[in-house]
Amino acid sequence: MIETQVSKGIISTYFEKLEKNLELDVAIVGGGPSGIVAAYYLAKAGVRVAQFDRKLSPGGGMWGGAMMFNQIVFQEEALDIVKDFNINYESYEDNLYVMDSIESTSALLYQAVHAGATVFNCYSVEDVVFKNNEVRGVVVNWTPVLREGLHVDPLNIMAKYVIDGTGHDSEVCKTVARKNGIRLDTETGGVIGERSLDVVAGEDEVVKGTKEIYPGLYVCGMAASAVSGTPRMGPIFGGMLMSGKKVADMIIERLKK
Repeated sequence: MIETQVSKGIISTYFEKLEKNLELDVAIVGGGPSGIVAAYYLAKAGVRVAQFDRKLSPGGGMWGGAMMFNQIVFQEEALDIVKDFNINYESYEDNLYVMDSIESTSALLYQAVHAGATVFNCYSVEDVVFKNNEVRGVVVNWTPVLREGLHVDPLNIMAKYVIDGTGHDSEVCKTVARKNGIRLDTETGGVIGERSLDVVAGEDEVVKGTKEIYPGLYVCGMAASAVSGTPRMGPIFGGMLMSGKKVADMIIERLKK
């Protein structure tokens, strides 16, 4: 009967997809724009990559633009990335461009998946796999399970590298430092916390702060700002896009070796 076929089709193909992603080259935590950009460039290079986002609709804060005005600004340095994703844009002033936030977020997700990345929504990463003083994977559970406080054991996803793209909260870096008594590659050895807004400094520092923060653990986007204690930049997204591409390029080089 069609009703059974519908359910069977969803169940069988979903678990086939999940099983294919139990061992990855790269696991990306968080579904914001920097992580999606990273997923796209990694997948395009033939890297086995999956992205895990706790929300129903991945995309982070990019959907809402600023104060729900669904236009976003980016600077000329990120123009090549915008062109890679085939997003419509228009010139504004002073080497700035604007684009529709709904189209932009949709395009990032579409292109990442079509390049070969897998995106899992409604997944929360509650811990990492920590072996030989290296981050070697993520521990995942359903977001509703954690929100309801249910005592349900998670699953493990192994990965050669993990990217913390969890935004302002930098959750993965906090968890690794807190649980394992290690020092991150920051001035204090821990998560410093982002500073108040400075667009110019924020855009520059978020790209500079995109790096391997601990063996096996990379950080990008606003998580990079939060970890290293640099300013937030507000509703300008060039730095987010460039951070995503930088972390992808760094890992691609590592995997080649």
